[in-house]
Amino acid sequence: MNLLLFLVAFGAGIAVSFQAAINSQMAAAVGANSVVAALVSFLCGTVALAVVALARGGLPDALAVLPQQPLWKFSGGFLGAAFIFCTVMLVPRIGLLNLVVLVIAGQLLTSMAIDHFGLVNVAMRKVSAVRLLGAVVMIVGVALALFGDRIAAMLDR
Repeated sequence: MNLLLFLVAFGAGIAVSFQAAINSQMAAAVGANSVVAALVSFLCGTVALAVVALARGGLPDALAVLPQQPLWKFSGGFLGAAFIFCTVMLVPRIGLLNLVVLVIAGQLLTSMAIDHFGLVNVAMRKVSAVRLLGAVVMIVGVALALFGDRIAAMLDR
């Protein structure tokens, strides 16, 4: 049961990385107006919640280009809503430390993949061997944070 919850927490970290990348692409598509992009993102993520927002200038021009955007650029809000839901649901079940280390690990690995492969149209930045080694060290750190006490107890036997 905990393994599944840990995987959900890791997935929440992945979602945050994609959310940031997708939202930056939406902002670029609507004339670099980050306020409008955030409004669109949260409107997509608030199917269950009604949100009314006012944005600073440029809203009509920015909204006019939305119909030409691919649907994936609207998914940032849904990823953000899933992240918030996961944090609220997981903290009492797996603890804050476990949640945070898994979210960070998911963000690190996903961000590396997004940069390395230029996913969701972000600039491609190849991941170096040193950065990859850093990710491996971090994953070892995540394992120690999650299972260190059990590992230490097994070694003491």
